[in-house]
Amino acid sequence: MKIFSVEQIRNWDAYTINNEPVKSIDLMERAATACFDWIIRNFDDSYHFIIFCGKGNNGGDGLAIARLLKSIKYRVSVFIVQSGSASADFETNLKKLEKTSVPVTFLKDADSFPQMNKTDVVIDALFGTGLNKPPKGLFAELINFINDQNTNRISIDVPSGLYMDKSSIEANHPVIKADYTLSFQNQKLAFLLPENEPFTGEVSLLDIGLSQEYEEQENSKLTFVDENIISGIYQPRKAFSNKGNFGYASLLCGSYGMMGAAILSSLGCLRIGVGKLTVVTCEAGYPIIQTAVPEAMCITSGERHIRDFSDFEHFDAIGIGPGIGKYDSHKKLLKDLFTVFKKPVVIDADALNVLSETRELYNLIPAQSIITPHPKEFERLFGKVKNDFERIDLALSKAKELNIYIVLKGHFTFIATSEGNGFFNSTGNAGMATAGAGDVLTGIITGLVAQNYSPLNACILGVYLHGLAGDLAAEIFSPEAMIAGDIIESLGEAFKKVTSDFLYV
Repeated sequence: MKIFSVEQIRNWDAYTINNEPVKSIDLMERAATACFDWIIRNFDDSYHFIIFCGKGNNGGDGLAIARLLKSIKYRVSVFIVQSGSASADFETNLKKLEKTSVPVTFLKDADSFPQMNKTDVVIDALFGTGLNKPPKGLFAELINFINDQNTNRISIDVPSGLYMDKSSIEANHPVIKADYTLSFQNQKLAFLLPENEPFTGEVSLLDIGLSQEYEEQENSKLTFVDENIISGIYQPRKAFSNKGNFGYASLLCGSYGMMGAAILSSLGCLRIGVGKLTVVTCEAGYPIIQTAVPEAMCITSGERHIRDFSDFEHFDAIGIGPGIGKYDSHKKLLKDLFTVFKKPVVIDADALNVLSETRELYNLIPAQSIITPHPKEFERLFGKVKNDFERIDLALSKAKELNIYIVLKGHFTFIATSEGNGFFNSTGNAGMATAGAGDVLTGIITGLVAQNYSPLNACILGVYLHGLAGDLAAEIFSPEAMIAGDIIESLGEAFKKVTSDFLYV
């Protein structure tokens, strides 16, 4: 699913109107009907709906929703901010609404704001995606008033006051804190960034039949990963395959006291289907790996942490970092790896921390390698940013500059590519914020690279399966009780969901 800018969304509407063709007022009716259908599925007629409208097209959506709710005897009241000129479609829907018994009040000051109680549901239709300046005056007062009410809040298209293409937090202006956001057609960048979590609530994407032709033809550097993308990446196994067809991976992982990370990354690598795995670890970890991961081979180098290992040539893919600790000798270990091994490397955890302190190694990282930082590790590697939009831009810039892929871990994990494009993952949950989950991901991506998936496809498929397995684990154990090992145990079911449309040939 492509993620479009505000301008592209506006052009998409216009293209649909001109090429379907459909009148703009009828397209507005589609949007209102989609919202209406969602509302009546989730709220019964015991609620009183208070709809706040601006005088633009977002407000027109609100007026149409009011009319539709009233048509099935829901209780509705409409409040319109008396400010600025009205759009033509707003005026048309206002005339339609005036033929019903819905009470309409024009707000001139804060004294005319309505009293509300717990059985009221606020529908926010003040501003749409086109907002480009902070709400001021009566609009700002109204947004603050709505946020102070103890009611459910539903925003139409976007929480009013929230910018779509830039940060809203620096301006420190009021934004509706929605419990639910009913947005149209495709995902929006602003909905995928942590800084906007207090405003968006639960986002639902409603299909209003915008032109498929426009979506296919229009370019976007950002993509929201869905099942269609995954089905195009997944490579089904052939019946006459052998383990040699699925690659030889190595993981440099573990040290005294941190062998759990080595176990988790190793099991993730094996469970994702790699043909062979050799774990390079310290002597202290040898019996642990041989016992906990009997399917893996094991090489030791160093007594309590890995050191002086340079025999990298035999492997199809190498991952480094989980549980290796921060030791001065690791600087040489990374330099040797980057110098000798010319295929993509997966770099995580302590390897990233060592790398951030040895910046002269950045330009030695093999082309198309993959780094998997969480936001704090990303900051140590590339510096601080003011907001999440800047972090996305910085990730794209650094991925291109260093010719690598950056997997920036989070709720919607972001993959920045060396080609300048970005992919947001659609699976995963807060239960995956648990020790060892990142180690599992390192093993998964390393295993996919070894199986001859391109680095980009390994990132996309690996992150998606990791998140999907996490979702399945959360269903069984709950987000609170699940642990990293549950993600590994759920990978089989995750694969079944992804591969259900394929036959083994």
